[in-house]
Amino acid sequence: MDKDKEISVNAASSGSDLQHSPTSPTAKHGTPHEISQTERDPTLTTDPSASSPRRRQPWLTRLSYLRTKEFWLVLLLGQILALCITGTNTLTTLLVNAGTSIPAFQTLFNYVLLFLIYTPYTIYKYGFKGWTQMLLTRGWKYLILSFLDVEGNYFTVLAYRYTTILSAQLINFWAIVIVVLISFFFLHVRYHPAQLLGIVVCIGGMGLLLASDHITGSNGGDIPRSSQLKGDLFALLGATFYGLSNVAEEFFVSTRPLYEVIGQLGMYGIIINGVQAAIFDRASFRTATWSSAVGGYLTGYTLILSLFYTLVPILYRLASAAFFNISLLTGNFWGVIIGIRVFGLSVHWMYPIAFTLIMVGHFVYYLGKGVLGEAKKAWLGEGQERGIEGVGTARRKIVGEGGNATRGVGSVGEVGVERPGMHGRLEAESAGIV
Repeated sequence: MDKDKEISVNAASSGSDLQHSPTSPTAKHGTPHEISQTERDPTLTTDPSASSPRRRQPWLTRLSYLRTKEFWLVLLLGQILALCITGTNTLTTLLVNAGTSIPAFQTLFNYVLLFLIYTPYTIYKYGFKGWTQMLLTRGWKYLILSFLDVEGNYFTVLAYRYTTILSAQLINFWAIVIVVLISFFFLHVRYHPAQLLGIVVCIGGMGLLLASDHITGSNGGDIPRSSQLKGDLFALLGATFYGLSNVAEEFFVSTRPLYEVIGQLGMYGIIINGVQAAIFDRASFRTATWSSAVGGYLTGYTLILSLFYTLVPILYRLASAAFFNISLLTGNFWGVIIGIRVFGLSVHWMYPIAFTLIMVGHFVYYLGKGVLGEAKKAWLGEGQERGIEGVGTARRKIVGEGGNATRGVGSVGEVGVERPGMHGRLEAESAGIV
């Protein structure tokens, strides 16, 4: 009897060991367990991406951003801005033809309109005390931004009085160089080889446009050499100011609300541009022709330029200052298309080829970028935690996908984080809106 009992206990113990053994073919509750191929050979994996698609994955990754709706939005927005520039150039030409050449003064209305639209809204969001505090802490930065923007406009327009259109447009490529260099050294942007190739392809397309202008004699080549040197220097200075202002504005709109940046640009632009117009446009203002047609041209110019200034910061968030500049290279093509109707111009056979080449450059520029494209800014941190959550920002997309991700960075107007004592209001709900 004792032996039988001992055998029974040992059998039970052995069965218990089998149940708890990780390699047992029987589960804990007696459920059958099949040994998979992965258990037999740990080097195998059931991950579907480990099969043949894995070999194609690098190519799919390189095209990932081109397959997003954000890319097409960026592409469309860039061409809308190019059309805006073309529209303002056309209206400026109509003003000159009508006998009214007041480059500094006509831009003043744009800054006034931007101020009237965005500054009251900023005061509404921050309160007058908060707005005043913003002026004291960040006003000097916006003063510098406005100065760069105003001078970029002024010297570029001034250059066209003294040099040929061909020369001025060639020198304007310097703005792209400035943007790339400043972004690389100060904002720590690292450009993919495809981006640099895309820029070169776009510049090549622009070169064809300028070559066709030279062939057709529409490059304004009757400028004296003595004046042309002065004009080239003005063009170089204007391109430098443009490049610096583009990078500065991209930085500001990535960390501050759009309405704050645009409103401040308008406010300080009124002061700087107003003083400049009073000094340099007084004689032109007295001799200018004033009529209902001139009033219409000025109104159209102001409305289009204000739309341009409103959309540019959104493109900076979705893309970059570099992409903004290469997007504007198609402006010459759109200018000729409009000029066919308005000025009776004709299209040279090289124009469609040049336009196609520039657009191909846009696609090449984004080869190899991830799904966030350039919306993910190098200076804002891996999770964009130092940036704002607003329209077009990578942070908004990251927070949206993360659900309950951390939203605050701790200062008024940055990401709209709710604080105790705010009675349910969001601190300057800036980032949650714009």
